[in-house]
Amino acid sequence: MSFIRVYPRHPRLILLFFFWPLALFAQETTPTASPVEESIQPTWETQKHARTYVLDIPAPRGQITDRRGAPLAQNKLSYNLAIEFPTPAIFTDQEALAYAHERIRAAGKLFGRSLDVADSAILKHYHNRGFLSFEIAQNVSDSEAEAIRGHPSAGLALKPVYRRVYPNGSLAGAVIGYTGRTGRTADGIVQNGEVLWPETEGREGLEQTFNSMLTGRHGKFKVTFDQEGRKTSERIVEPPVPGYNVVTTLDLHLEQLAEKALAARAKRGAIVIMDPNNGDIVALASWPTFDPNLFVPSISTADFKKLQADPNIPLLPRAYRSAYPPGSTFKVAVGIAAFESGTITPQDQYECVPALDVGNTTFHNWKKSDRGPLNFVQALTESCDTWFYQAGIATGAEPIIEWAAKLGFGAKCGIPLRGEAEGRLPNDEYMKAVHGRKILNGDIANLSIGQGDLLVTPLQMAQAMAIVANGGTCYQTRLVQQVQTVGNDIVAAYSVRAKKTIDASSLAMEQLHTAMVDAVNAPAGTAHQASLDKVSVAGKTGTAQWGPKEKERTAAWFAGFVPAEHPQYAFAALYEGDVGSKVHGGSAAAPMIGRILREIYGEKSEEEKPENEEDSSD
Repeated sequence: MSFIRVYPRHPRLILLFFFWPLALFAQETTPTASPVEESIQPTWETQKHARTYVLDIPAPRGQITDRRGAPLAQNKLSYNLAIEFPTPAIFTDQEALAYAHERIRAAGKLFGRSLDVADSAILKHYHNRGFLSFEIAQNVSDSEAEAIRGHPSAGLALKPVYRRVYPNGSLAGAVIGYTGRTGRTADGIVQNGEVLWPETEGREGLEQTFNSMLTGRHGKFKVTFDQEGRKTSERIVEPPVPGYNVVTTLDLHLEQLAEKALAARAKRGAIVIMDPNNGDIVALASWPTFDPNLFVPSISTADFKKLQADPNIPLLPRAYRSAYPPGSTFKVAVGIAAFESGTITPQDQYECVPALDVGNTTFHNWKKSDRGPLNFVQALTESCDTWFYQAGIATGAEPIIEWAAKLGFGAKCGIPLRGEAEGRLPNDEYMKAVHGRKILNGDIANLSIGQGDLLVTPLQMAQAMAIVANGGTCYQTRLVQQVQTVGNDIVAAYSVRAKKTIDASSLAMEQLHTAMVDAVNAPAGTAHQASLDKVSVAGKTGTAQWGPKEKERTAAWFAGFVPAEHPQYAFAALYEGDVGSKVHGGSAAAPMIGRILREIYGEKSEEEKPENEEDSSD
């Protein structure tokens, strides 16, 4: 397969941007005493002062972009303010402190704020590494940098550095992740080969997974001193090589739509949108999320504690690291299993009664009225629970679990992010290990409506809908298209790959498609709030309870694909309810997808679309 490279609009400008701080670094720190580099060969008399150091320059970190090259993580030129002590280092402690204090006061007046620098830190730096810049303020603002330039002062210098920046704020924060410093600023005796400033490394998300590719290669900075200890030259002898760029499959616009929909309607939840024709993830939204910029250059203790203490857990990427009971969305798998096992035909009917006894337990339908005999299409459209209890028990646990596994449930999707949950398919082995018995009819009844011990992730649900949408092909889910150099040479490419086909009959798939279209558009359907006027949407709602009774919560789902005839997107929306709240897939999850689809296809806004009294259903 061929790949489309994501070429930057101005490659030469990007290269210039990468090396601009290095040019400034050389320009601002090269002494005027001797423009010619000297190679000092110290004798036993002069070796105390005459020396040469070669220090490492950290490389600018590579970018992370969406599928079209829009930046998700990039670098910004930033400045640290530093004191430059004169060489040779002959100050007494009092003189070194007086020199530093004078410049700290001058900088504070220009900044309009005090700079708190400990005397012990000043002296430790001066004794151990006085010929290197001593930073007194990091990431100074643009106005502060201009103030320093407008009032130049001997011994004060702006040091250009690269700062990681996430231009879209919290958008896709759970996917991109964040970086952190690999160590504190060095203050010991200078050693050859040490880095000029602390590097950063990926700590979460794509920043962590692709850290080695994003990091780049160190450059070399050479500093030479004469026999008197005077700095005679300093220059970049080997420029750093920028890190590689990671091009994701995400679509920035669709990710924005997904997160806006979650922000408008959910305290907690997730939305995943995929291309069913190749397995690309175009939106992977978790809510609430966090702003990775909080971690640049390092997060404060107070801010980190605030994130950790938030009861909505913004650091949890719910789209792929949390698993929930799928509720009635799982009836899609039950339906395929029932057809493929020969348990039902399109004409077969079961009674949709208000309740059904299975063993010693009474299982209820979400509707209290008797709906009479229904076939599969009618039962899925109305989401009749008692119909599926009967069809599920008649089918048996083994075929249901087998076809659910073919749809990708119970296994990781394989995205390049740490901690992806694999969900759970409760087979006989699991039931014996956990409950000390094999699967019983009551367990099958629960399984048939997506409850009990069954757990799936929003990503798995979107993957399953993609398989149904395209007629049975399971593609390897893709979150990253390729990794490339600044010059656009491809270093690694992750090709579209069909892992398997589920080999479901055309009859089963046609019945399922018809039922999912009716679930959104037919009068008895449960997902009217996701319907469009000009485009046919196929979907299935779901509502499930989980957790101990005293803390029981509800997971409300809506999953499907669009357009129904020639699917462009497969999706899954999950609304995580509060303890004790009564929410449903039709009223909580379907409207979020409806809002997104109306934006995509240019239809009237959600506020203009009337609600249907049935929309508060399963």
